[in-house]
Amino acid sequence: MRLLPLVLAIVAHDSVGTTWIYDTPDGRVRVEVVATGLAAPVSLSFLPDGRLLIADRPVGVLSVLDLGTRTRTLIDSVPPVHGKVDGGLLEVLVSPDYARTRWIYLASAIEVPGGNTTVVERAHLVDGHLAGRERLFTARPVIPNSNEFGARLVLDQGFLYVSLGQRNLPENAQNLGSDLGKIIRLFEDGRVPRSNPLAHTRGARPEIWSYGHRNPVGLAFDPATGALWEHEHGPQGGDEINIIQRGRNYGWPVITYGVEYGGKPVGEGLTHHAGMEQPVFYFNPDIAPSGLMFYTGDWFAHWKGSMFIGALVGRCLDRLVVENGRVMHEERLFEDRHWKVRAVQQGPDGAIYMGVDGGMILRLTPG
Repeated sequence: MRLLPLVLAIVAHDSVGTTWIYDTPDGRVRVEVVATGLAAPVSLSFLPDGRLLIADRPVGVLSVLDLGTRTRTLIDSVPPVHGKVDGGLLEVLVSPDYARTRWIYLASAIEVPGGNTTVVERAHLVDGHLAGRERLFTARPVIPNSNEFGARLVLDQGFLYVSLGQRNLPENAQNLGSDLGKIIRLFEDGRVPRSNPLAHTRGARPEIWSYGHRNPVGLAFDPATGALWEHEHGPQGGDEINIIQRGRNYGWPVITYGVEYGGKPVGEGLTHHAGMEQPVFYFNPDIAPSGLMFYTGDWFAHWKGSMFIGALVGRCLDRLVVENGRVMHEERLFEDRHWKVRAVQQGPDGAIYMGVDGGMILRLTPG
């Protein structure tokens, strides 16, 4: 395994080991810089031994951070990505059954004949490189732009859920013959379950689980209820949080609480339509959400059960109190730092880890 160079793209202002105290209404938080030298750390996932996998989106770099030594090393054999605009290495996810399967799942934007698309692959991590890589899914159709790929991955009870953006073409979201603007459901090995809602519908992509999404870049199960939550970028305003249900239509671009860039209505300017789901919560003005997790640890007892979302435009870590499928309270953390928060993840130690542009990994513990 070879050490990463000190700087990949953007130099962080704080060095590894820098700490400070952040005060919230509920108590003090100790913030520590545990890694620097990244560009846009979009996804974090922990190995069973406590090491942290980091996906650095635009440069397509996958690395592993030893939190004991604060040493970050490059993982070899990561396939090339299309890193322009919204593309790159979009997600890394360690299988919850890793001790048995040894699988690591990746989502990437890649170049293919005719344009670019989102792919999902899995591989084993062996001596610092990816081995036995398998292509599980390729989104269709291929689009000749570099916008709105999604993508987030969740594994649950033998199923793999993948969020896919509309690729800057709103008509894709309502088109059941397209994977784009959808949440899809596969088996862990990429096969399509025959129990999917559209698996027997002529002309529809059988992998579709829900549709009518714009650019979903947050996906997580609430461990307390088993509900699948998602968030997605709106146009100008109208970023949404949804509970994803089997076969439901979430409305884009027919309904939205946002407007076109420049202020014109989207379509007919509707916010409601028969047969289309309302968001659980929406942001207007938008925050450009990124990453999603539910906190289940004991270190921050007052935050237990909260939903955490990064914000790129809002430049904060957003904490949402959820009760009975509703968002009851919102608290924006670290607004004074003006970070573009790309990723948020709970560690096996109960700490909260964040990836921010600029590009640091931060560890939050009680102060």
